[in-house]
Amino acid sequence: MRLTHIMLTTFSLVAISTTVFAQKIKLVNGDLSALKDEKQLNIEFTYNDLSVGKFDNEADYIKKKTEEYNKKETGRGDQWAKAWVADRKSRYEPKFKELFNEKGDVSVGEFPKARYTLIFHTTSMEPGFNVGVMRKNAYIDAEALIVETANKSNVVAKITVDNAPGRIFGGYDFDTGVRITEAYAVSGKKLARFLDK
Repeated sequence: MRLTHIMLTTFSLVAISTTVFAQKIKLVNGDLSALKDEKQLNIEFTYNDLSVGKFDNEADYIKKKTEEYNKKETGRGDQWAKAWVADRKSRYEPKFKELFNEKGDVSVGEFPKARYTLIFHTTSMEPGFNVGVMRKNAYIDAEALIVETANKSNVVAKITVDNAPGRIFGGYDFDTGVRITEAYAVSGKKLARFLDK
């Protein structure tokens, strides 16, 4: 009887945590029918007004982490700060595009002549952590705007992407960049499927 109770409690906790961290994609404004005959979308990534973890301002987060790492080892924080920004172009954006293009009928990339542009604007980022015995998954929140490439003020559709999880099965995601890269991979895959509906 006691074992059954423990198993039910464990199952309930797993179900709750899965629900809490489930990714949600929602069409907020506009209409996706304009994309019906499109084969390519130009893509841009933006990060302005980004909050990170408990910090409303990304600059405050970078400053704190840089100081912490530099106290442990001279120059380590400065290297970390450069990698924090460089990971966007070298890891996050390529992985998003790769998974989007694998799972969708429309391809994204540098297509300046495409009729529409997808602007993927990351609004919030939780880096998470993994210290072996304890972990917290990374996740991102974003807005995906479909705009006319020739007139970007004309927004065709606005989509929100909430709680895109960043975790690696097996638990070998000790590096922050690995966890966040996975959040972009999941976002690309799920958004491609959403646009195909």
